[in-house]
Amino acid sequence: MSLSKSAARLFILTPLACAVASPFAIAEDDDADIVVIASSRTDSVKANTPQVVTVISREQIEQQLAFTTDSSQVLSNLLPSYSPNTQKLNNSSQTFRGRSVLYMIDGVPQSNPLREGSRSAHTIDLSMVERIEVIHGASAIHGLGATGGIINFITKSNSSAQPLKQHISLQTTSATENIDSDTMSYKINYQAQGATDDFDYLVGFVGEQQGVYLDSDGDYIGAATVRGDIMDSKSYDAFVKLGYWLDDDRDLQFSYNRYQLKGQQNFVSVSGDRDNGIATSSVKGTPEGKAPYNKVQTVNLVYTDRDLAGMKLNVQTFYQDFTGRYGATTSSSFQYPSTPDTIYDQSQNESEKFGAKLLLSKSGLFDDKLKVSTGLDLLRDTTSQQLILTNRSYVPETTYDNYAPFLQLELTPIESLSLQAGVRYEHAVLDIDTYQTVAARNGVTVQGGKPDFDETVYNAGAVYHLTPQVSVFANYSQGFGMPDVGRVLRGVSTTGEDVDDLIDLSPIVTDNYEGGLRFNNQSVDFEISYYESNSDLGSRIEENNGLYTVKREKKEIHGVETSLAWRINPAHTMDVGYSYIQGKSDTDGDGSVDTKLSGASIPPNRLRVAWTARWNETLSSMLQANHAFDRSFDDEELEFDGYTLVDASVGYQLPVGKLSVSIANLLNEDYFTYYSQSAYKNDDFYFKGRGRTVSLAYSLNF
Repeated sequence: MSLSKSAARLFILTPLACAVASPFAIAEDDDADIVVIASSRTDSVKANTPQVVTVISREQIEQQLAFTTDSSQVLSNLLPSYSPNTQKLNNSSQTFRGRSVLYMIDGVPQSNPLREGSRSAHTIDLSMVERIEVIHGASAIHGLGATGGIINFITKSNSSAQPLKQHISLQTTSATENIDSDTMSYKINYQAQGATDDFDYLVGFVGEQQGVYLDSDGDYIGAATVRGDIMDSKSYDAFVKLGYWLDDDRDLQFSYNRYQLKGQQNFVSVSGDRDNGIATSSVKGTPEGKAPYNKVQTVNLVYTDRDLAGMKLNVQTFYQDFTGRYGATTSSSFQYPSTPDTIYDQSQNESEKFGAKLLLSKSGLFDDKLKVSTGLDLLRDTTSQQLILTNRSYVPETTYDNYAPFLQLELTPIESLSLQAGVRYEHAVLDIDTYQTVAARNGVTVQGGKPDFDETVYNAGAVYHLTPQVSVFANYSQGFGMPDVGRVLRGVSTTGEDVDDLIDLSPIVTDNYEGGLRFNNQSVDFEISYYESNSDLGSRIEENNGLYTVKREKKEIHGVETSLAWRINPAHTMDVGYSYIQGKSDTDGDGSVDTKLSGASIPPNRLRVAWTARWNETLSSMLQANHAFDRSFDDEELEFDGYTLVDASVGYQLPVGKLSVSIANLLNEDYFTYYSQSAYKNDDFYFKGRGRTVSLAYSLNF
């Protein structure tokens, strides 16, 4: 029997909204507790997924936004396997399980693997996001880039039948020492949503201005004038989502998101001194060149038919336009060897993606034991990097064309056993015209070409429910990725090279093995897993006299993840998460891994503990602590001195609206960021972490 359009809308969205209040599934018969993972492409139930999956709910997002508006910091706060945040616009070295992350918005890729400029974590304001689905470990279900995992930002939708609902919130943030107009931050958020029988909509706008950050001593933190900074910036996000129901089973959904974050250039950086423990700092001034920024547009159109001859059809088309500008610098790669003059220049990445995803699934086969899903993904990614002050090409325009048919099977031979298996065929072509490298790379001419790649990747997994509360799982999955093509192309310095013969352009295929145990009952949700992630031809960035080049070498990573949610009573919950990870690479080419991966590739071992409480109908609180453990490397200069960050917040429901007060870095920890200590040895990037801040926010629904 068909549901009415309004009932269908609520039926589809309500289980998700109710179920993701905790990132852990609950083994109960009530359908409201079934968590459906949209990012699985096959609407898999979380309890039956053989991989670790975390669902970050809207409630959790709002709790973290009370401490920070930095989307990357939110992820780092909640995911111990995710590298500590750089606290900059640049998210270099922020890996997941030691591998690259595929960031998406509603399934639309935001990562730019052809020229990884490390800006992909900042393409949407989290005020527009309903939940975040995180698939841990390599996966090929969305194609290029997910060698370490998938982080899919699921945007808000209108789930009510009310003609109009509105929301407005205001937030201001300040340091607790040396407070002045330069250090204050402000944010405003407005959203409206409504629906009729056939049509629903949601529109939103966020504007934010951030001041300069202070460390625990009240000193200005160094401005990342080249790679880009969040502090001393202005940003906005405009979002529209429209839905139209053709009938009870078919609907169209259109969304548009435009995001921009741009530096204000009120501060210049003063180099630190790593050897003497002196941090990079800032002074008032105007940096050279034009302001760094991220500008991103994402357009998405989805057609869904839930009863096409007994099957479900989903067709998605998308467009993403990304521009990432970096600040001016006198990098050695920008110089002309023929002149003694020092050249200032700045680079700008430009990436444009067109794509389509088709999925057809049939469930209920063989006496309701088998579900079959098949589809086809298409992608064209055109990427280049320009030097905008001297009008030079730094990385030639590269077009990546990919088509990938796939088949996924889900079999439940008995009630307690769930099996999954799939295959995906990747065919990719790089189209690169003949080009000339910059003068600093000898200005050599490289013959263009069209190297093509064919890879078949597989996945297979099983979940066995020992009891209704206890299950074990095992999984094998492969991820398909590309090295940083831009770095490879711009790094050529010898004559006679041909694009078709550059082995460094070969794909990265990652094998991920995982096994674990889950326990879920009314009060405790526990999960632990062990994984191994191996690649015969991985990718590692190496610094050499200021130039960053790609090294292709064997990589092996292994680790343990565990998470615990304890509902002490209906009002109090404790969450604990821990990640242990180790990794090595083969730097001498003998086929055996021999060198520890540095902080540029692998996160520290981390522990998170959080306590949330609802004291009564009007008062709630949260206290969380994140500890990054010390880590040693083969290079003693990259030794990591761990730190602990504690955050606390209180929310109070007023007669009209809600007021919240939040303190980030409650204990005013004095520390250098993980990126500054252990990724690269560079006095210009030797940044301290942000000191204690206080945020005051007011929100109103009407």
